[in-house]
Amino acid sequence: MHARDPSITPDYDQDFYAWLVYNAQLLREGRLSTVDAAHVAEELEDMGKSQKRALASHLRVLLIHLLKWRCQPQLRGPSWRVFIRNARDRIEAIVADSPSLGRLPQELFAQEYAKARKYAADETDLPLATFPETAPFSLDDALTEDFLPSEIA
Repeated sequence: MHARDPSITPDYDQDFYAWLVYNAQLLREGRLSTVDAAHVAEELEDMGKSQKRALASHLRVLLIHLLKWRCQPQLRGPSWRVFIRNARDRIEAIVADSPSLGRLPQELFAQEYAKARKYAADETDLPLATFPETAPFSLDDALTEDFLPSEIA
């Protein structure tokens, strides 16, 4: 990698990484008047949105696999348990890093369940009606370490 000419301010649209490193250095040095504040603020907001999207994604993956576990007992196996455990761990880690997101899983539960239901139908090739329109388990159950739903009666 070539050394950057310190007299040239990196352009946000041309080299995002160089811009990021440069503005981080300006902040560390307390040179606030030189910081590209508008883009820094935009990036900070995007980071928050990214965390929310990641949380929603991990919740959806968890719900998909819990539904598959419930509706396809003959196919249950270690890989599904790994997906379930990993999704729970990722949700827990995101909330631990950003406790203010702790209420988000409850806010997203119904919305992500509706999506998970469709994905589960696609993945299993079972009719959508196989999967209940409302979750057959609570969010607390879904996030509980050892919870696995029982099969459909």
